[in-house]
Amino acid sequence: MFNATTYADRRRALTEVVPSGLIVFLGNDLVPMNYPANAFPFHHQDGAFRYYAGLDAPALALTLDADTGEAVLYGRDPSLDDVIWEGPLEALADRAASVGITETAPTDALAEAVRRAREAGRAVHVLPPYRGDTTLRLAALLGQAPDAIRPSEVLMDAVVAQRLVKSDDELAAMDEAVALADRMHRTAMRMAHPGRTEREIAAAMEEIAHAAGGHFSFPAIVSVRGEVLHNHATGTVLKEGDLLLHDAGAHTASGYASDITRTSPVGGRFSERQRAVYEVVLGAQTAAIEACAPGVPFRDVHMLAVRKVAEGLKGLGLMKGDVDEAVAAGAHALFMPHGLGHALGLDVHDLEGLGEDRVGYGEGFTRSTQFGTSALRFARPLRPGYVMTVEPGVYFIDPLIDRWQAEGRHAAFIDYAALDGWRGLGGVRIEDDVAITEDGHRVLGPGIPKTVEAVEAEVQAGA
Repeated sequence: MFNATTYADRRRALTEVVPSGLIVFLGNDLVPMNYPANAFPFHHQDGAFRYYAGLDAPALALTLDADTGEAVLYGRDPSLDDVIWEGPLEALADRAASVGITETAPTDALAEAVRRAREAGRAVHVLPPYRGDTTLRLAALLGQAPDAIRPSEVLMDAVVAQRLVKSDDELAAMDEAVALADRMHRTAMRMAHPGRTEREIAAAMEEIAHAAGGHFSFPAIVSVRGEVLHNHATGTVLKEGDLLLHDAGAHTASGYASDITRTSPVGGRFSERQRAVYEVVLGAQTAAIEACAPGVPFRDVHMLAVRKVAEGLKGLGLMKGDVDEAVAAGAHALFMPHGLGHALGLDVHDLEGLGEDRVGYGEGFTRSTQFGTSALRFARPLRPGYVMTVEPGVYFIDPLIDRWQAEGRHAAFIDYAALDGWRGLGGVRIEDDVAITEDGHRVLGPGIPKTVEAVEAEVQAGA
C-alpha cells in the first residue's frame, strides 16, 4: 500500500476527467469452494478498486462523486464472531482513513446511493464485470438484467489512460515483483534435470512466491512442450535433452505483478539446434527491447521482432526468400503465432478486462486480421511510464506445420523439407518486463540469466 495522498490524488484525477455522475467500483469478494464458510484464498483484489481505494480485502466497494469529488468506502465493521474466528480486525473507518477516505457507509447503503443517483437522472459509471458474482451485484444495483449492463465508455477510457502510466512508486513495486520472479526462475533452472517433473518444479516456484507473501500472478506454464503456448505443469518427467519452458510471474504484497519467461536445457547443455533457435529468439528480444522508447508504436516493435525471427530462421535454412516479403505475407507466424507482449501492472495483462482493443489499440490503430499479427495485444505508441512484456518465441507446432504444408501455404518462404528435420524441438520463449522512460527504456528487476552461457551455468549449478 502506498501513502494516503497517492490514492487521494488518483481519485481526484479521475473525477476531473469523468464529467459528472456517480462512479462505482465493486471490490472482489470471497469465492466459496463448496459452501460459504469455506472460501478460496483471497489472493487478488480487483485492479481498479485497489488502484483507487488501495485496500486488499474482500467485501468492499467505493463510490466517487464526479461532481463533488466525494469518496465513500462501503463495507462492514467486524463483528464479535469475526474477531473470535479471525483475531483483531480494523474498523471500516480506520481502513478508510489509511487511504485518505473520510466517509464510510454500511454495505447495504450502496444500493440506496445508486438509487438516489439514478432517480436524480445522474449517470452511474461502472466498469465491465469479469466475474459472475460481480455481474449479479451490479445488475441488482442498477436494476437491470445481467446481460443489459452497459459499462461507461468515459470511465473506461479515463481508467486506461491513468493506469497505463506507472509512477516511480509503482515501478519500484514492480522491480520487487521481478526480483521475486528472478528467484523463482533461477530455481526452475537449477531443477531442470532428468527425473524431475514439471509439476514439481512449478510447485517449488510457487513456494518461493508464497514464502515471500505473494503468489503466482497467473497459472504458471512449466513444460517441456513449450510449443503448446499455454501448456501448464503436468506430471511429465523431464528427460536429458529436453527444453523446459518456464513462464511465471509473481504478485507481491503490493499487488503489482511480474511476468517472466525463460527456456532451460534439461541437463545443462543446449544441443546445437536448440542453441541455434535460442540465439534467434534472444537476438529478436534484444532488438525489440532496444527499440522500446517514447513515441514508438509497439506494433513497430513487434514487427521488428518478427523480422529478426524470420532473418534468423532463414539463416538456419527453415525460411527462404525475401524476409520483408515473408513477414508481410505472415509466413513467420508458423513459428511465432502470437504477439510480442502486453501491458503489465496491477494485473498481469494490465487492464485487459476493460477490453483488449481499448487498452492496446487507440490513437488510430486497428487490429490486423492476419494470422499471428491478429494476436498482438498492444499496438499503440509507447509513453514514459508504460510497462510492457517483451516476449518473442520460436515454436515447432506439428499440427500447424501439417496443415500449412498440406495446403502449400507460404511455400515460397518456408522450406518444409528442411523443417521436417526440426520437428520435436519444442518451443523457445524469452520474456522480460520493460519500463518506458523519458529517454528510452529500462528492464525491470535484477537481471535474470538469459544468455546461453548464463542459463547453462545456472542449470549446471543445480546438478
